[in-house]
Amino acid sequence: MSDLKRTELYDLHVSLGAKMVPFAGYEMPVQYPAGVMREHLHTRAAAGFFDVSHMGQVILRPKSGDLRDAALALETLVPVSILALAEGRQRYALFTNDDGGILDDLMVANRGDHLFLVVNAACKEADIAHLQAHLADRCTIEPIIDRALVALQGPDAEAAFASLVPDLADMRFMDVATFHWHGAELWVSRSGYTGEDGFEISLPERDAPRFAQALLDLDAVEPIGLGARDALRLEAGLCLYGSDIDTTTSPVEGALEWAIQKARRRGGERAGGFPGADRILDALQNGAPRRRVGLLPEGRAPMRAGTEIYAGELKIGEVTSGAFGPTLQAPVSMGYVRSDYAASGTALEGDVRGKRLPLTVADMPFRASNYKR
Repeated sequence: MSDLKRTELYDLHVSLGAKMVPFAGYEMPVQYPAGVMREHLHTRAAAGFFDVSHMGQVILRPKSGDLRDAALALETLVPVSILALAEGRQRYALFTNDDGGILDDLMVANRGDHLFLVVNAACKEADIAHLQAHLADRCTIEPIIDRALVALQGPDAEAAFASLVPDLADMRFMDVATFHWHGAELWVSRSGYTGEDGFEISLPERDAPRFAQALLDLDAVEPIGLGARDALRLEAGLCLYGSDIDTTTSPVEGALEWAIQKARRRGGERAGGFPGADRILDALQNGAPRRRVGLLPEGRAPMRAGTEIYAGELKIGEVTSGAFGPTLQAPVSMGYVRSDYAASGTALEGDVRGKRLPLTVADMPFRASNYKR
Protein backbone atom coordinates (compact mmCIF):
# COMPACT_ATOMS: atom_id res chain seq x y z
CA MET A 1 0.00 0.00 0.00
CA SER A 2 3.05 2.24 -0.48
CA ASP A 3 1.30 4.46 -3.03
CA LEU A 4 -1.62 5.20 -0.70
CA LYS A 5 -2.00 8.41 1.29
CA ARG A 6 -2.30 8.47 5.05
CA THR A 7 -4.37 10.77 7.25
CA GLU A 8 -2.83 12.61 10.18
CA LEU A 9 -4.33 9.97 12.48
CA TYR A 10 -2.68 6.97 10.80
CA ASP A 11 -0.25 6.36 13.68
CA LEU A 12 -3.12 6.56 16.17
CA HIS A 13 -5.12 3.96 14.24
CA VAL A 14 -2.14 1.59 14.18
CA SER A 15 -1.53 2.08 17.90
CA LEU A 16 -5.17 1.17 18.54
CA GLY A 17 -4.74 -2.10 16.65
CA ALA A 18 -6.73 -1.12 13.57
CA LYS A 19 -6.77 -3.27 10.47
CA MET A 20 -5.80 -0.85 7.69
CA VAL A 21 -7.16 -1.27 4.16
CA PRO A 22 -7.06 0.74 0.90
CA PHE A 23 -10.05 3.08 0.56
CA ALA A 24 -10.41 5.99 -1.90
CA GLY A 25 -6.64 6.27 -2.25
CA TYR A 26 -5.92 6.18 1.49
CA GLU A 27 -4.93 3.63 4.10
CA MET A 28 -7.98 3.65 6.37
CA PRO A 29 -9.10 1.61 9.39
CA VAL A 30 -11.76 -0.94 8.45
CA GLN A 31 -12.04 -2.21 12.02
CA TYR A 32 -10.40 -2.26 15.43
CA PRO A 33 -9.87 -5.25 17.77
CA ALA A 34 -13.43 -5.00 19.14
CA GLY A 35 -14.73 -5.95 15.68
CA VAL A 36 -17.37 -4.52 13.35
CA MET A 37 -20.38 -5.80 15.32
CA ARG A 38 -19.30 -4.31 18.64
CA GLU A 39 -18.20 -1.06 17.04
CA HIS A 40 -21.59 -0.72 15.35
CA LEU A 41 -23.56 -1.42 18.53
CA HIS A 42 -21.33 0.87 20.59
CA THR A 43 -22.09 3.76 18.24
CA ARG A 44 -25.80 3.10 18.60
CA ALA A 45 -25.52 2.89 22.41
CA ALA A 46 -22.84 5.47 23.32
CA ALA A 47 -20.44 7.39 21.04
CA GLY A 48 -18.22 6.36 18.14
CA PHE A 49 -15.17 8.26 16.87
CA PHE A 50 -14.51 8.23 13.11
CA ASP A 51 -11.58 9.52 11.08
CA VAL A 52 -13.00 10.94 7.84
CA SER A 53 -9.97 13.07 6.94
CA HIS A 54 -9.80 11.42 3.53
CA MET A 55 -12.83 13.46 2.46
CA GLY A 56 -12.44 16.72 0.56
CA GLN A 57 -12.86 20.12 2.21
CA VAL A 58 -13.26 23.17 0.00
CA ILE A 59 -13.98 26.85 0.63
CA LEU A 60 -15.90 28.88 -1.95
CA ARG A 61 -15.45 32.65 -1.62
CA PRO A 62 -17.31 35.21 -3.76
CA LYS A 63 -14.96 37.53 -5.62
CA SER A 64 -17.55 40.30 -5.23
CA GLY A 65 -17.53 39.99 -1.45
CA ASP A 66 -21.27 39.23 -1.47
CA LEU A 67 -22.00 35.66 -0.38
CA ARG A 68 -25.20 35.66 -2.43
CA ASP A 69 -23.04 35.68 -5.55
CA ALA A 70 -21.25 32.52 -4.43
CA ALA A 71 -24.59 30.91 -3.61
CA LEU A 72 -26.03 31.74 -7.03
CA ALA A 73 -22.84 30.55 -8.73
CA LEU A 74 -22.98 27.21 -6.92
CA GLU A 75 -26.66 26.88 -7.87
CA THR A 76 -25.56 26.57 -11.51
CA LEU A 77 -24.00 23.19 -10.56
CA VAL A 78 -26.55 21.81 -8.05
CA PRO A 79 -30.38 21.48 -8.08
CA VAL A 80 -30.49 22.86 -4.54
CA SER A 81 -31.42 26.24 -3.08
CA ILE A 82 -28.12 27.56 -1.76
CA LEU A 83 -29.35 31.17 -1.72
CA ALA A 84 -31.87 30.27 1.02
CA LEU A 85 -29.21 28.62 3.19
CA ALA A 86 -28.94 30.76 6.32
CA GLU A 87 -25.66 31.64 7.97
CA GLY A 88 -24.72 28.93 10.45
CA ARG A 89 -26.64 26.24 8.59
CA GLN A 90 -25.67 23.30 6.36
CA ARG A 91 -27.52 21.54 3.54
CA TYR A 92 -27.15 18.33 1.53
CA ALA A 93 -26.52 18.90 -2.19
CA LEU A 94 -25.75 17.06 -5.42
CA PHE A 95 -23.47 17.89 -8.32
CA THR A 96 -25.35 16.81 -11.46
CA ASN A 97 -24.18 16.28 -15.03
CA ASP A 98 -25.80 17.24 -18.34
CA ASP A 99 -27.63 13.90 -18.48
CA GLY A 100 -29.20 14.44 -15.05
CA GLY A 101 -26.88 11.93 -13.37
CA ILE A 102 -25.08 12.54 -10.09
CA LEU A 103 -21.39 13.48 -10.16
CA ASP A 104 -21.15 13.49 -6.36
CA ASP A 105 -23.15 14.26 -3.24
CA LEU A 106 -21.82 16.79 -0.78
CA MET A 107 -22.56 19.03 2.19
CA VAL A 108 -22.66 22.83 1.84
CA ALA A 109 -22.40 25.13 4.86
CA ASN A 110 -22.93 28.89 5.05
CA ARG A 111 -20.09 30.20 7.22
CA GLY A 112 -20.88 33.89 6.85
CA ASP A 113 -18.39 35.21 4.31
CA HIS A 114 -17.86 31.91 2.49
CA LEU A 115 -19.40 28.54 1.68
CA PHE A 116 -17.72 25.43 3.07
CA LEU A 117 -18.10 22.22 1.07
CA VAL A 118 -17.35 18.65 2.14
CA VAL A 119 -17.15 16.21 -0.77
CA ASN A 120 -16.48 12.50 -1.12
CA ALA A 121 -12.89 11.29 -1.03
CA ALA A 122 -12.97 9.40 -4.32
CA CYS A 123 -14.44 12.42 -6.13
CA LYS A 124 -12.61 15.33 -4.53
CA GLU A 125 -10.07 16.00 -7.28
CA ALA A 126 -12.78 15.86 -9.95
CA ASP A 127 -15.11 18.01 -7.84
CA ILE A 128 -12.47 20.69 -7.32
CA ALA A 129 -11.69 20.70 -11.05
CA HIS A 130 -15.45 20.95 -11.75
CA LEU A 131 -15.75 23.97 -9.45
CA GLN A 132 -12.70 25.64 -10.96
CA ALA A 133 -13.89 25.05 -14.52
CA HIS A 134 -17.32 26.56 -13.95
CA LEU A 135 -17.10 29.03 -11.05
CA ALA A 136 -13.59 30.50 -11.15
CA ASP A 137 -14.79 33.70 -12.78
CA ARG A 138 -17.10 34.45 -9.84
CA CYS A 139 -15.53 32.60 -6.91
CA THR A 140 -12.19 31.76 -5.39
CA ILE A 141 -11.99 28.00 -4.91
CA GLU A 142 -9.76 27.03 -1.99
CA PRO A 143 -9.08 23.31 -1.39
CA ILE A 144 -8.33 22.79 2.31
CA ILE A 145 -5.25 20.60 2.60
CA ASP A 146 -4.07 21.30 6.15
CA ARG A 147 -7.15 20.31 8.17
CA ALA A 148 -8.29 16.90 9.38
CA LEU A 149 -11.95 15.87 9.56
CA VAL A 150 -13.36 13.63 12.27
CA ALA A 151 -16.83 12.62 13.40
CA LEU A 152 -18.34 11.80 16.78
CA GLN A 153 -21.63 9.92 16.50
CA GLY A 154 -24.12 8.37 18.89
CA PRO A 155 -26.54 9.22 21.73
CA ASP A 156 -23.66 10.16 24.05
CA ALA A 157 -21.86 12.28 21.44
CA GLU A 158 -23.17 15.59 22.79
CA ALA A 159 -22.22 14.88 26.40
CA ALA A 160 -18.79 13.58 25.39
CA PHE A 161 -17.96 16.50 23.09
CA ALA A 162 -19.44 19.05 25.52
CA SER A 163 -17.02 17.84 28.21
CA LEU A 164 -14.29 19.33 25.98
CA VAL A 165 -16.25 22.18 24.35
CA PRO A 166 -19.21 23.12 26.61
CA ASP A 167 -20.88 25.71 24.35
CA LEU A 168 -21.94 23.30 21.58
CA ALA A 169 -24.97 21.83 23.37
CA ASP A 170 -27.29 24.47 21.85
CA MET A 171 -26.55 23.33 18.28
CA ARG A 172 -29.34 21.59 16.35
CA PHE A 173 -29.18 19.14 13.44
CA MET A 174 -27.39 20.75 10.47
CA ASP A 175 -26.18 23.76 12.44
CA VAL A 176 -22.58 24.83 11.88
CA ALA A 177 -20.41 26.87 14.24
CA THR A 178 -16.81 27.64 15.18
CA PHE A 179 -15.36 26.72 18.58
CA HIS A 180 -11.90 26.72 20.15
CA TRP A 181 -10.18 23.96 22.08
CA HIS A 182 -6.70 24.51 23.54
CA GLY A 183 -5.74 26.86 20.73
CA ALA A 184 -7.28 24.79 17.93
CA GLU A 185 -10.06 26.30 15.82
CA LEU A 186 -12.83 23.73 15.34
CA TRP A 187 -15.30 24.02 12.46
CA VAL A 188 -18.23 21.99 13.74
CA SER A 189 -21.43 20.76 12.12
CA ARG A 190 -24.13 18.83 13.94
CA SER A 191 -24.47 16.09 11.35
CA GLY A 192 -23.08 12.73 10.34
CA TYR A 193 -23.47 9.52 8.36
CA THR A 194 -24.92 7.06 10.87
CA GLY A 195 -28.51 8.10 11.58
CA GLU A 196 -27.41 9.11 15.08
CA ASP A 197 -27.04 12.51 16.67
CA GLY A 198 -23.48 13.67 16.38
CA PHE A 199 -20.90 16.07 15.06
CA GLU A 200 -18.40 16.43 12.25
CA ILE A 201 -15.33 18.46 13.20
CA SER A 202 -12.76 20.05 10.90
CA LEU A 203 -9.56 21.05 12.70
CA PRO A 204 -5.91 21.75 11.91
CA GLU A 205 -3.99 18.57 11.16
CA ARG A 206 -1.38 19.36 13.79
CA ASP A 207 -4.08 19.34 16.48
CA ALA A 208 -5.93 16.23 15.28
CA PRO A 209 -3.98 13.54 17.19
CA ARG A 210 -4.31 15.18 20.60
CA PHE A 211 -7.96 16.09 20.00
CA ALA A 212 -8.73 12.53 18.91
CA GLN A 213 -6.93 11.16 21.97
CA ALA A 214 -8.86 13.52 24.27
CA LEU A 215 -12.12 12.14 22.88
CA LEU A 216 -10.96 8.53 23.03
CA ASP A 217 -9.92 8.98 26.65
CA LEU A 218 -13.60 9.50 27.52
CA ASP A 219 -15.42 6.40 28.77
CA ALA A 220 -18.27 6.76 26.25
CA VAL A 221 -16.07 7.00 23.16
CA GLU A 222 -14.59 4.14 21.12
CA PRO A 223 -12.88 4.20 17.68
CA ILE A 224 -15.03 3.00 14.78
CA GLY A 225 -13.83 1.72 11.40
CA LEU A 226 -15.19 1.76 7.86
CA GLY A 227 -16.89 -1.62 8.27
CA ALA A 228 -19.23 -0.47 11.01
CA ARG A 229 -19.65 2.92 9.30
CA ASP A 230 -21.05 1.20 6.22
CA ALA A 231 -23.61 -0.84 8.16
CA LEU A 232 -24.59 2.20 10.24
CA ARG A 233 -25.30 4.33 7.16
CA LEU A 234 -27.13 1.42 5.50
CA GLU A 235 -29.48 1.00 8.47
CA ALA A 236 -30.05 4.77 8.27
CA GLY A 237 -30.97 4.49 4.56
CA LEU A 238 -28.11 6.79 3.49
CA CYS A 239 -26.52 6.51 0.05
CA LEU A 240 -22.90 5.65 -0.65
CA TYR A 241 -21.67 7.46 -3.73
CA GLY A 242 -20.34 5.04 -6.32
CA SER A 243 -22.56 2.25 -5.03
CA ASP A 244 -26.11 3.56 -4.57
CA ILE A 245 -25.85 6.72 -6.68
CA ASP A 246 -23.54 7.62 -9.56
CA THR A 247 -23.48 9.34 -12.96
CA THR A 248 -26.16 6.96 -14.28
CA THR A 249 -28.72 7.70 -11.53
CA SER A 250 -30.82 10.84 -11.33
CA PRO A 251 -31.78 12.40 -7.99
CA VAL A 252 -35.38 11.26 -8.49
CA GLU A 253 -34.37 7.68 -9.26
CA GLY A 254 -32.18 7.84 -6.16
CA ALA A 255 -35.16 8.94 -3.99
CA LEU A 256 -33.32 12.19 -3.23
CA GLU A 257 -35.93 14.63 -4.49
CA TRP A 258 -36.35 15.87 -0.90
CA ALA A 259 -33.03 17.67 -1.46
CA ILE A 260 -34.46 19.76 -4.32
CA GLN A 261 -36.25 22.75 -2.83
CA LYS A 262 -39.34 24.34 -4.35
CA ALA A 263 -37.35 27.35 -5.57
CA ARG A 264 -35.41 25.14 -8.03
CA ARG A 265 -38.43 23.22 -9.34
CA ARG A 266 -40.75 24.22 -12.17
CA GLY A 267 -42.75 27.23 -11.05
CA GLY A 268 -40.09 28.19 -8.50
CA GLU A 269 -38.34 31.54 -8.53
CA ARG A 270 -35.04 29.99 -9.68
CA ALA A 271 -36.31 26.91 -11.49
CA GLY A 272 -33.74 24.90 -13.43
CA GLY A 273 -30.44 26.42 -14.43
CA PHE A 274 -28.40 23.40 -13.29
CA PRO A 275 -26.91 20.55 -15.36
CA GLY A 276 -29.49 17.97 -16.42
CA ALA A 277 -32.39 20.18 -15.37
CA ASP A 278 -34.76 19.01 -18.12
CA ARG A 279 -34.50 15.34 -17.16
CA ILE A 280 -34.57 15.98 -13.42
CA LEU A 281 -37.48 18.44 -13.45
CA ASP A 282 -39.47 16.16 -15.77
CA ALA A 283 -38.92 13.23 -13.42
CA LEU A 284 -40.06 15.35 -10.47
CA GLN A 285 -43.38 15.90 -12.24
CA ASN A 286 -43.86 12.59 -14.01
CA GLY A 287 -41.79 10.08 -12.07
CA ALA A 288 -38.74 8.03 -13.04
CA PRO A 289 -38.61 4.53 -14.54
CA ARG A 290 -36.80 3.07 -11.53
CA ARG A 291 -36.50 3.88 -7.85
CA ARG A 292 -34.04 3.34 -5.03
CA VAL A 293 -35.80 1.38 -2.31
CA GLY A 294 -35.09 -0.42 0.94
CA LEU A 295 -35.07 -4.20 0.79
CA LEU A 296 -35.47 -6.72 3.61
CA PRO A 297 -34.31 -10.26 2.75
CA GLU A 298 -35.85 -13.12 4.66
CA GLY A 299 -33.59 -15.16 6.90
CA ARG A 300 -30.15 -14.12 8.17
CA ALA A 301 -28.05 -13.96 5.00
CA PRO A 302 -27.43 -10.49 3.49
CA MET A 303 -28.14 -9.83 -0.19
CA ARG A 304 -25.15 -7.81 -1.30
CA ALA A 305 -24.41 -5.45 -4.19
CA GLY A 306 -24.98 -7.03 -7.59
CA THR A 307 -27.76 -9.38 -6.49
CA GLU A 308 -30.39 -9.38 -9.25
CA ILE A 309 -33.99 -8.75 -8.20
CA TYR A 310 -36.94 -10.56 -9.79
CA ALA A 311 -40.73 -10.39 -9.85
CA GLY A 312 -41.55 -13.90 -10.99
CA GLU A 313 -39.37 -14.49 -14.06
CA LEU A 314 -39.01 -10.77 -14.78
CA LYS A 315 -35.77 -9.11 -13.73
CA ILE A 316 -36.80 -5.73 -12.33
CA GLY A 317 -33.74 -4.46 -10.50
CA GLU A 318 -30.51 -4.97 -8.62
CA VAL A 319 -29.15 -4.57 -5.10
CA THR A 320 -26.58 -1.79 -4.72
CA SER A 321 -25.71 -2.18 -1.00
CA GLY A 322 -26.34 -4.95 1.47
CA ALA A 323 -25.10 -6.07 4.87
CA PHE A 324 -26.21 -7.62 8.12
CA GLY A 325 -27.79 -4.91 10.28
CA PRO A 326 -26.51 -5.42 13.83
CA THR A 327 -29.10 -3.09 15.37
CA LEU A 328 -31.97 -4.89 13.64
CA GLN A 329 -30.33 -8.31 13.99
CA ALA A 330 -31.37 -8.91 10.39
CA PRO A 331 -30.00 -8.36 6.89
CA VAL A 332 -30.77 -5.05 5.15
CA SER A 333 -30.20 -3.95 1.57
CA MET A 334 -31.02 -1.12 -0.78
CA GLY A 335 -31.18 -1.12 -4.53
CA TYR A 336 -33.10 -0.10 -7.63
CA VAL A 337 -36.33 -1.63 -8.88
CA ARG A 338 -38.77 -0.65 -11.59
CA SER A 339 -41.05 2.04 -10.25
CA ASP A 340 -44.14 -0.12 -10.60
CA TYR A 341 -42.59 -2.53 -8.09
CA ALA A 342 -41.32 0.12 -5.67
CA ALA A 343 -44.24 0.25 -3.22
CA SER A 344 -43.39 -0.68 0.36
CA GLY A 345 -44.44 -4.25 1.11
CA THR A 346 -43.98 -5.54 -2.45
CA ALA A 347 -42.79 -9.16 -2.36
CA LEU A 348 -39.86 -9.89 -4.68
CA GLU A 349 -36.99 -12.35 -4.97
CA GLY A 350 -33.22 -12.00 -5.10
CA ASP A 351 -31.01 -14.36 -7.07
CA VAL A 352 -28.29 -15.55 -4.68
CA ARG A 353 -25.85 -17.92 -6.41
CA GLY A 354 -28.59 -19.20 -8.70
CA LYS A 355 -31.18 -19.62 -5.96
CA ARG A 356 -34.21 -17.33 -5.68
CA LEU A 357 -34.72 -16.09 -2.13
CA PRO A 358 -37.59 -13.87 -0.90
CA LEU A 359 -37.18 -10.22 -0.05
CA THR A 360 -39.61 -7.37 0.56
CA VAL A 361 -39.54 -3.70 -0.40
CA ALA A 362 -39.36 -1.63 2.79
CA ASP A 363 -39.35 2.00 3.84
CA MET A 364 -36.06 3.63 4.79
CA PRO A 365 -34.53 4.35 7.20
CA PHE A 366 -34.69 0.80 8.51
CA ARG A 367 -34.19 2.27 11.99
CA ALA A 368 -35.51 5.67 13.03
CA SER A 369 -32.85 8.37 13.08
CA ASN A 370 -32.01 10.23 16.30
CA TYR A 371 -31.10 13.71 15.09
CA LYS A 372 -31.42 16.61 17.54
CA ARG A 373 -33.80 18.97 15.79
